[in-house]
Amino acid sequence: MHLTHTRALFLMVLVTLMWSIAGVVTRQLQAAEGFEVTFWRSFFTLVALAVLLPLLQGRTLWARMRAAGWALWISGLCWSVMFTAFMLALTLTSVANVLVTMALGPLFTALVARFALGHRLAPRTWGAIVLAGIGIAWMYGTQLGGGSGVLTGTLVALCVPVAAAVNWTVVQRSHAAGRDLDLVPAVLVGALLSSLTTLPAALPLTATPHDIGLLALLGLVQLAIPCVLAVRCARVLAAPEVSLLALLEVIFGIALAWLGAGEQPGPSVLVGGSLVIVALVGNELLGWRARR
Repeated sequence: MHLTHTRALFLMVLVTLMWSIAGVVTRQLQAAEGFEVTFWRSFFTLVALAVLLPLLQGRTLWARMRAAGWALWISGLCWSVMFTAFMLALTLTSVANVLVTMALGPLFTALVARFALGHRLAPRTWGAIVLAGIGIAWMYGTQLGGGSGVLTGTLVALCVPVAAAVNWTVVQRSHAAGRDLDLVPAVLVGALLSSLTTLPAALPLTATPHDIGLLALLGLVQLAIPCVLAVRCARVLAAPEVSLLALLEVIFGIALAWLGAGEQPGPSVLVGGSLVIVALVGNELLGWRARR
């Protein structure tokens, strides 16, 4: 089916909705926690992509993956860090805290590109970084009295945007060298690495059949399928459009955790998170206007 711009917009909204179910589903688990949660989601993502990718990309997939070289494995390692840190953070702190922290990805990417690739940052981007930093400081600074879990969860969640920024830099370097890196096979590699590294820490496995069913749902519906769809959308939509639409995950995720698990975000999260979202939206809209 030909993907028009309008269809890609609606499809990307659907993708963010699928991404956003992780928090509310995790809150329904009965016994699985910590590394076991990460293991099962990564394992089912691996199985789903191992079936879907050959069907979608043909039998030459494995040969193309071998030809991708080191860049594919570094990108896969970044995906592995993102998978692992995201699920661990959800077991340590609130869904809202994790999602707002993850939303810093575009700004972290801009900083890494500045120092690793020599990209110049516009004043609007520096302003967005400062404003988002104030929002994060406010959000977490007012919660630190609640215990060490908030700080630990924050540090774990920060691994996600940092790994995403490194991943983007690897993709850009690969592209500059004349080798376009397909991100979906890299997601498969990430799921493989995440499964292998978290299994020892997940033992003994205590997840109930109910838990395994929910984590299988996450592996397929929250990660494997939307990752494939997001790559298709990115071929049609402009980068600022993708970045702005991806922020819907924060809104959807917080709303679902609130409605489905009774996890109401506190005032500090709403204020600090709003500053982060305003900074990101303003940066993308101003950049889009300047390019047009």
